[in-house]
Amino acid sequence: MALTLSAMQGILLMLLVLVAACALLAERVKVPYPIVLLVAGLGLSFVPHVPRVPLKPEIVFLVFLPPLLYHSAWLTSWREFQRNMVSIVMLAVGLVTFTVVGIALFSDHVIAALDWKSGLVLGAVVATTDAIAATAIGKRIGLPKGVMDLLEGESLLNDATGLLALEFGVLIVVQGQTPTVGMAVGRFLWLIVGGVGVGLVLGALVVWLERFIDDAPVEIVISLVTPYAAYLIGERIGASGVLSVVACGLLVSRKGSQLYSPAARMQLSAVWQSLDFVLNGLVFCLIGLQLPYVLSGMVRGYSWVTLVKYGLGFSAVLIVLRLLWMYPAAWVAYAIRTRWLKQQHAQPSVKGTFVVGWTGMRGVVTLAAAIGLPYQLADGRPFEQRDLIVFLAFCVILVTLVGQGLTLPMLIRALGMAGVDTEVAEEKKLARGTALEAAVAWLNEERAKAEMASWPIFDNMLKTYESRLKVLCKAEPGESGTQTAKVQELVRGAARQQRHALLRLRAEGRVGDEAMRAVERELDLMETRLDTANS
Repeated sequence: MALTLSAMQGILLMLLVLVAACALLAERVKVPYPIVLLVAGLGLSFVPHVPRVPLKPEIVFLVFLPPLLYHSAWLTSWREFQRNMVSIVMLAVGLVTFTVVGIALFSDHVIAALDWKSGLVLGAVVATTDAIAATAIGKRIGLPKGVMDLLEGESLLNDATGLLALEFGVLIVVQGQTPTVGMAVGRFLWLIVGGVGVGLVLGALVVWLERFIDDAPVEIVISLVTPYAAYLIGERIGASGVLSVVACGLLVSRKGSQLYSPAARMQLSAVWQSLDFVLNGLVFCLIGLQLPYVLSGMVRGYSWVTLVKYGLGFSAVLIVLRLLWMYPAAWVAYAIRTRWLKQQHAQPSVKGTFVVGWTGMRGVVTLAAAIGLPYQLADGRPFEQRDLIVFLAFCVILVTLVGQGLTLPMLIRALGMAGVDTEVAEEKKLARGTALEAAVAWLNEERAKAEMASWPIFDNMLKTYESRLKVLCKAEPGESGTQTAKVQELVRGAARQQRHALLRLRAEGRVGDEAMRAVERELDLMETRLDTANS
């Protein structure tokens, strides 16, 4: 039964409240909020009289996926993405192919209801890791930066391989056709070349257009429209819409520092962080709410014992396949990067490789791909294996998101991989020091050109920048670090007293809200700079 407009509004309000409440709970219990939301959605699906909320594949791919992928690509480091390209390709292409073939063979020999053809479809559905899940879970459990760079790159690119495998799997099972090698290679190349080409062209257009715009609200609207445009155009020409979004996001992000004013960048960051949080929350909650739909087609043909065995066994096989691929792939990638590409790269460690292998989380894209499978074959016969494929895909999502997601923090601590990334900390220190040195050099040049009467102004500015540089250079563990922390504590305390004074002035009617907000924003910026310096 179709939901009425008022029912849809009520459901949306309920989900938004649930997202906010679960995020607060997750912060309290120190669990990544996507896991809490998934479990909450599962629990909510059992509550009587709660309306069922179907997860339409077109909603996932047209509404949720483009902005989430765009934001993920925006935050991706192009330098690390480029450095890790060989390793990423080994996962995004090699691992996906290995998984599809492995699942097809497993299904044909172990799962009675599936043959190798339907197993091929199942393998294509679950082969690709989820960019949304990797970003949302990984960053919140403290994965090492090197692991996160690799996982993000893999999940951003493996869509092309997964889509191709799913397309051919459906062609074999539903249409009864067998694609040729030439057809497979041509289709794969078009997915990549067409998708990346659309993204780069649209990104270049956005970069050119932004040079004529200096209005933050307009720039925010353009940034929100861009991922949808990239995805729709990419899909319209038969290429990968996901790769279009990723390529566009990487290009525009690379040029972002030259395009946007500081005020626009702050507003854009706030808008996208909020949007990313809300959409991620809704996605993981909706996954949990799909349980009634998943089970509705399953209980008629299978016992619960059989379903549990199939679900857990299949999830275990998928995890093992990934781990089996990781070690030889890591060494092959290392050999290519060091011998052929002449890159300086550390040998793959057993611990780091295992963590990457253990972090192959699946999410909403896997479920949407399964739900989007046709109900009938080309000759009109029902696609009997469809319900089982949907169920197994749902089990994989639960096991990888909840099981692996909850065990990852313990695994990282047990392997001794937790802690501050010293390389990133050193790079931040270098960046801040170089920027301050450039400012001091420029001020000295301008002071030499200026009239003597204005020298005190330059001297005051130079003292400010030189003192910051001095603090930065001394920011080592020990006494100087303690002094820096004390200064920051005093600054925060002074800002807190200033806010109290502002509130008192407003309560007495001596200043209005506009004046208060202007001064309050200055205090917010000052404290934000302290937070940035500590990050």
